[in-house]
Amino acid sequence: MPRLSQKQYEWRVLVAMALYTLCMLVEWPLVRAAGSLPLKCLLALVPVLPMIYVIILMARRIRDSDELERQTHLIGLGISTAVVGAVSLVGGFLSIANVLKLDGSILIWVFPGLMFCYGLARWQVARRYGVGTFCESDAGVAKYVRFVLAGGVLLLIAWIFRSSLDDVRLGFLCGAGAGLVALGVVYIVLQRRRVRVGE
Repeated sequence: MPRLSQKQYEWRVLVAMALYTLCMLVEWPLVRAAGSLPLKCLLALVPVLPMIYVIILMARRIRDSDELERQTHLIGLGISTAVVGAVSLVGGFLSIANVLKLDGSILIWVFPGLMFCYGLARWQVARRYGVGTFCESDAGVAKYVRFVLAGGVLLLIAWIFRSSLDDVRLGFLCGAGAGLVALGVVYIVLQRRRVRVGE
């Protein structure tokens, strides 16, 4: 299998995440209405498929990296696993002691938490080694474009499905979308300021 370029990787992840979001908005509400247990299980697991694809893409990307990139990936994964594991352990003990009221739905945040910590940890490790998060010659889509595009997609989904979403889902989509767009704008401003300072 040929190595994926950064651009190919990013677009495939973006499509998979869009499918995941679409499943959560369109298909997930059908889970509670499903009559039979096998159908309910099938519908409940459909959103997992795009996430498994993203995990496969990540594994392939790490496998095809050079030694330094692979080391930053693996250190980032190790740190994120330790952080999420420790937070889960603390949450579990607090829940058992009836300090926190947690139900099983909290488990849905483990994977996003792991990915968020992984991204931060890998970024810090890559900076410490004096390299970017990926090869500059293979830079793919600019960071601000990724943030603005992802935020725009979430806002578009919120607008299209606004009448069928409850307040929590609509608020989450609007908040996350606006936050990503704002992050993209901040990144543009910081990048332009850096260019001016360098001149």
